[in-house]
Amino acid sequence: MTHTVLVTGVSRHIGARVASALAANPDISRVIGVDTVPPPSLTRDGDSSLGRTEFVRVDLRSPDIAQVIAAADIDTVVHMSLVSAPSRSGGRAAMKEHNVIGTMQLLGACQRSATVRRVVVRSTTAVYGSSPRDPAVFTEDLEPHDGPVHGYAKDAAEVEGYVRGFARRRPDVTVSLLRFANFMGPGVDSPLTRYFTQPVLPSVFGFDPRLQFIHEDDAVEVLRRMATEHHPGTFNVAGAGVLLLSQCARRAGRPSLPLPSSAFRVLGGAVRRVGLVEYSPEQVRLLCHGRAVDTARLEAELGWKPKFTTGAAFDDFLRSHELRPLGGAWP
Repeated sequence: MTHTVLVTGVSRHIGARVASALAANPDISRVIGVDTVPPPSLTRDGDSSLGRTEFVRVDLRSPDIAQVIAAADIDTVVHMSLVSAPSRSGGRAAMKEHNVIGTMQLLGACQRSATVRRVVVRSTTAVYGSSPRDPAVFTEDLEPHDGPVHGYAKDAAEVEGYVRGFARRRPDVTVSLLRFANFMGPGVDSPLTRYFTQPVLPSVFGFDPRLQFIHEDDAVEVLRRMATEHHPGTFNVAGAGVLLLSQCARRAGRPSLPLPSSAFRVLGGAVRRVGLVEYSPEQVRLLCHGRAVDTARLEAELGWKPKFTTGAAFDDFLRSHELRPLGGAWP
């Protein structure tokens, strides 16, 4: 039985949903959610969508997180606090500190804890990179031809290294590392979802990449199960199937604007500087070469498959934003 759970990153959508789902479990006595700012629901007349989750304001880069774990006798940690794009105020340096240094502090606190018995870490399939030499699908054991060297993907690869080190030092702790495809769904706000809501979708001339998504409902269910069951290891998490970028554009009713790669990068730099859409170098590579992963290990481990395919997850996102194919018919 799980008694006390710590969830990081509860001010963001998926983190808040995970905390709420765990708080609804009667077998869990306490759920403590931590972040640098309160969840939006806590700033409106005291109303909370987190259920009985207790919020504690903590910066993971500080040693305060160790005090929270020790004071509450935490036995399960669900680390959701990786950010995928820099904020306007902090920039890339602050993002890297939050992702990498914050994770190091958290894992250090877990290593010193006498009560922690399970650690679940959200990672990303972006650790595989995007390259013209990639295999058709990545399994968890395949090494990328061109590992990530920029941004969020590089942070996630570093975080995974620290997680593996922690697992070696604390073999008594169940460690589950989850590599999620891009989140998709009505409540998801990410560089990729913002890309698809543009009036025109710039693309790289000559490329039509394969994309995979995981619906937010399925992501929350996987995290809930990993936090309450024994599933050590590294797992890819994605909805079945793939969509080509051209198919996504047609489903969204958005015209595509193919550009030479050099022009695409210039455009990406311009819109990133004014804060419109995040065209990071890793996203540019994704929109050139795409990425697909194999999820057989997760499905065998859990005896479960995501309810939403990649296509169904994308369609649910489109409906929530009232985007539809030209002519008005849903696929």
